[in-house]
Amino acid sequence: MASGTGLIYDQEMMNYKLLWDDPECAIEVPERLSASYERLLHYDLVKRCVQLPIREASEEEITLVHSNDYLEVVKSTQTMNEEELKKTSQKYIAAYFHQNSYRCAKLSLGGTLRLVDAVMSGEVRNGMALIRPPGHHSQRAESNGFCIFNNVAVAAEYAKKRYNLQRILIVDWDVHHGQGIQFIFEDDPSVLYFSWHRYEHKTFWPNLRESDYDAVGTGKGTGFTINLPWNKTGMRNADYVAAFFHVLLPLAFEFDPELVLVSSGYDSGVGDPEGRMCATPECFSHLTHLLMHLASGKLCVVLEGGYHLRSLAESVAMTVRTLLGDQLPILSGEMVPCHSALESMQNVRAAQTPYWKCLSHEGTKPVSDPSTMHQPTDDHAGAQQEFLDAAAVNDFLETHMKQILHPSPPVRTAAVVSEAHALVLPESMQVEKRAAAQEEIHHYSSCFHSELFQDENFICSLGKMLTLLKELVNKQIANGIMLSSDASLSAAIALQHVRSLGLPRVLYIAVGNLDTKPVVDNDGKTLLLDICSDLPAGYTNSKYQVSLKWNEGPGESSSFVYVLLRFILPLAYSYQPHFIIVAAGRNRTIGMKDMCLLTSMLQGLAQGRVVVILSEMETKLAEAVVSCLAGCSTAKEFGPYRSPSQESVCYLLEEINSLQKEWNMLQACVD
Repeated sequence: MASGTGLIYDQEMMNYKLLWDDPECAIEVPERLSASYERLLHYDLVKRCVQLPIREASEEEITLVHSNDYLEVVKSTQTMNEEELKKTSQKYIAAYFHQNSYRCAKLSLGGTLRLVDAVMSGEVRNGMALIRPPGHHSQRAESNGFCIFNNVAVAAEYAKKRYNLQRILIVDWDVHHGQGIQFIFEDDPSVLYFSWHRYEHKTFWPNLRESDYDAVGTGKGTGFTINLPWNKTGMRNADYVAAFFHVLLPLAFEFDPELVLVSSGYDSGVGDPEGRMCATPECFSHLTHLLMHLASGKLCVVLEGGYHLRSLAESVAMTVRTLLGDQLPILSGEMVPCHSALESMQNVRAAQTPYWKCLSHEGTKPVSDPSTMHQPTDDHAGAQQEFLDAAAVNDFLETHMKQILHPSPPVRTAAVVSEAHALVLPESMQVEKRAAAQEEIHHYSSCFHSELFQDENFICSLGKMLTLLKELVNKQIANGIMLSSDASLSAAIALQHVRSLGLPRVLYIAVGNLDTKPVVDNDGKTLLLDICSDLPAGYTNSKYQVSLKWNEGPGESSSFVYVLLRFILPLAYSYQPHFIIVAAGRNRTIGMKDMCLLTSMLQGLAQGRVVVILSEMETKLAEAVVSCLAGCSTAKEFGPYRSPSQESVCYLLEEINSLQKEWNMLQACVD
């Protein structure tokens, strides 16, 4: 299996700049590149990456997307004087040329293609291309929006041609619409293009009708363009993550890409003068983490915009940390999508419903009269105002990054297993040897009356589990797994022990039938989610005790990803736990691959502090889960997935409707 994170960077791409006065283009400066790289050095991330040598793109590669005539225009800028460069630039929109533009554009595109080769060949698992000039606005025969060659679009065509790929996902989280990519692939069903962007009812650049939610592609490509227009500024972490759960990811999993390319613009981050949004740098960690579950982990992140240097640099660093497999910070801010974001998501889901099975049973209708047609366009105006001053943003980020960043635990994964149930474990994995003090074990024997407390093997495993939990809470290890003769009892004890260690919020997910039910108070310190085969007669969900009836059949494919994205993860992100316990009991209602996907995706929460407790008879499942916890699994181990039945969707929507006022991330539409 491929490992390592590739990094493309060459300071030569800084060797061009704007030579005349043009306020529109003045924000695209060479320091965008150097500031990002220096921040990676500051966090010691560069030496942890596989530094890939850059190369020039060939003319043949450039013309995979661009016309020969346009290529000749760009080539001719090498010998132009300043006046000629200015005159040529003015033929295009928001563009400028320099005598070194052609060389830098070839390096920018060549670096992107080098990263694609490294990922597709297995030289690295994923990677980031720190490149300049950006590309997503560039069209077949014109420069546009600081972009010369369309790096990501050419990369998609290159990957299709060289590696015979049939399905490529492009995720454009830049704050501007990447109309260049859309126009190139709008009739191509082999490329699924997703873009969120400032739109404000066509009043924000590039001011195109084609940027709205009902622009879904043409011809055979109909349904393969997904536009999510933001009609207000000030979008926050919750808005971005909700858009992934309720718009992008369901369609992406159904599309099942073979490669994911990210047009990674950080002008959608806090403090950017172009974006005027409020998403903090760790948000990009979470977005990256979620995308890593597609395409067997083949993920290429390619720099686009970003014009507040500190915000850009911190966001780049958070993205690279996640690609490297570091634990994610807890996402800051209230987990409540704003009304305008929900309107936009609802409209996109309605527009895409005819083309995607995962949306077909929900019956989403568009919002006929968006609230933003009658209100000022600034949302969260008070919070946003403090981020309009560059110095204030620097001060905010200086404090914020210190609050959210913590050293990685010295051990990633530890296991409690008996010698009689030896597992195939990664070399880096720690097998817990130390047991807790006898008085701690006696305390739980008095709380939980069970004959197992007479079993020396159970007592031994329990003592090691208590040690494991303490190490998790103290951040000595990142995550863990336990095999127990009674997973149900062990999990109930684990929950009580973790709560006794003082963590504010613990998420407990029970899968299957567990004989020992934990006691959950209504104080918010525990959220219990029970994924079971049948609900007790007369049962109704409450805020902190949620039961979900979900049964997957024995076949190869599963619809579990639907309930994971539509219900489980939004619920968990609403709660924002500090610790997660996953326990699987008898008659598991989801399969091994589903358990792996659940375990892997949950590691985006609680700083990765997840412990999985399984029956000691489940050795194959344990080995698969260990691979997820240790960061050794790939998306090949998940899926394949099918769309849920209409009956299942109707049931789930009833549960969502009963809970979404309590847990706002469950909302995909306005009330």
